[in-house]
Amino acid sequence: MAESMKGLKRTHRCTEVGEQNIGEVVTVMGWVQKSRNKGGIIFVDLRDRSGILQIIFEQDKCGTESFQKAEHLRSEFVIAVTGRVAKRAGGINANLATGGLEVIAASLVVLSEAETPPFPVEEHSKTKEEVRLKYRCLDLRRPDLQKNLILRSRVVSIIRNFLTEEGFLEIETPILNKSTPEGARDYLVPSRVHPGSFYALPQSPQIFKQLLMCSGYDRYYQVAKCFRDEDLRADRQPEFTQIDMELSFVDVEDVLDVNERLLARVFQESIGVEVPLPIQRMTWHEAMERFGSDKPDLRFGMELKNVSKLVKDCGFGVFSGAIAQGGSVRAINVPGQGGMPRKKIDALVDFAKGYGAKGLAYIAIQEDGSLKSSFAKFMKEEELDALVDALEGKPGDLLLFAADRDKIVFSVLGALRCELAEQLGLINKEEYRFLWVTEFPVFEWSDEEERYTAMHHPFTMPMDEDLELLDTDMGRARAKAYDIVLNGVELGGGSVRIHQDDVQEKMFGLLGFSKEEAYDRFGFLLNAFKYGVPPHAGLAFGLDRMIMLMTGADSIRDVIAFPKVKDASCLMSNAPDVVDPKQLEELCLEIRIPDKAEE
Repeated sequence: MAESMKGLKRTHRCTEVGEQNIGEVVTVMGWVQKSRNKGGIIFVDLRDRSGILQIIFEQDKCGTESFQKAEHLRSEFVIAVTGRVAKRAGGINANLATGGLEVIAASLVVLSEAETPPFPVEEHSKTKEEVRLKYRCLDLRRPDLQKNLILRSRVVSIIRNFLTEEGFLEIETPILNKSTPEGARDYLVPSRVHPGSFYALPQSPQIFKQLLMCSGYDRYYQVAKCFRDEDLRADRQPEFTQIDMELSFVDVEDVLDVNERLLARVFQESIGVEVPLPIQRMTWHEAMERFGSDKPDLRFGMELKNVSKLVKDCGFGVFSGAIAQGGSVRAINVPGQGGMPRKKIDALVDFAKGYGAKGLAYIAIQEDGSLKSSFAKFMKEEELDALVDALEGKPGDLLLFAADRDKIVFSVLGALRCELAEQLGLINKEEYRFLWVTEFPVFEWSDEEERYTAMHHPFTMPMDEDLELLDTDMGRARAKAYDIVLNGVELGGGSVRIHQDDVQEKMFGLLGFSKEEAYDRFGFLLNAFKYGVPPHAGLAFGLDRMIMLMTGADSIRDVIAFPKVKDASCLMSNAPDVVDPKQLEELCLEIRIPDKAEE
């Protein structure tokens, strides 16, 4: 039967009890992790967010009433215990922070009883994630998840302190805003007061933080909730948290400097990892050429090599044909895997096809130096030898080749090197390799829309020396844009913004917006620009992804208190769900579910 606290006050969390408290009377409260009755003595492991503390119940010391209540304790009962701290009479438990201590109970209050939980509340649970997410309240009691969320809180506190010291102001921007569809889908919110009109939840505070610069606030930041209606994966959620910032009267170097020092402070003070400064930099072009990715993982090698010149006139039509059509042939060297079984190579081919490849060619260098290849019969011996030399192949190595348009080749080999590094255990999980990727293209070609789109957004400033390319060769124009990458994961990115009317107008025109369309979508920003806008730049990085990497979690679901699953639903609350017809009537909405045939 649950009892009231009867005026009790907690004096310590479980692991706040230390050797300095030996002999003192303390009151601790929490959940029963487990209870063991050894006949006359009951051992209870008491758990709170700080950790576990052992409680000893002996009838002659706690009294008959408390002892009888202790006999009925089960996992997840919530209790309050008052008792005296002592050294453990038994062996020390080195796995616990309080492993050398125990509390000899004098009284017990059962604050809440609990049904048998659907799974054990324990670290590194083997229970299926779907079950744990349905009972997320229980799941969040697990020590590993609690550590993750405590670290998250600590990181946010460090960030706030640092940015305040640097002269930033924390300012909140609207959640209900105008839809400006460009990029991911918006989440829309119908307006009751304006029937037929909708708000959009923010994909980022981009426009509003630029407006704050126009308003003279100089340095802004926000721990911002953002929303994108897009397909999910391990490091993506429909709602996520950004550390968002914008600075006035700055250029690229200023933004990179303040964020490098921020990251160094955060990693040092939260997990004791030193981030060597300055952080390494690499242009987007170099990153793609060497790693096939604009977010390369630098913890291992297997860099891409462009062998197009060596095979452009060879007899292997897959290679020569790709080059003739404007593509390329590139390859990676997988050290020590020349003896990989054909079945595993076929699995790699299937993996590559998932990234758009038509296939994957290979040369396996045998231990005696002979070559086994999927395309040897189409090549001259000296051509094969030249490929081996170009890739610095040694006996026992496996050389993998992709031939297609550059975009596909980069995608295939970029993903393949990461997959192989994971399979072969080449990644040091304790290492943190940061990288700035700079000088992104201003535009990227969309095959689907058959036009150039903004690689970042329409407000990104081209590099000064590339402004003339906007008129002559827009696809080659580079942006004052930068991403911060950690261990192959994009933590965030930003850019210097356009603050000149003529450049902004040209940018909209190149993206296919008429002046009227630009003002319809972004008029409140463009109007603000008429009254004096400072040069400004900014950056936002994903807090969820950062904490995922800091904790070594496999998914950002493990560092978010109440996450969604792959279909953007919440298994615990059953959101999204149908609503009362009266609510729809008030919003002037009708629901039409499409038939299967219409989909």
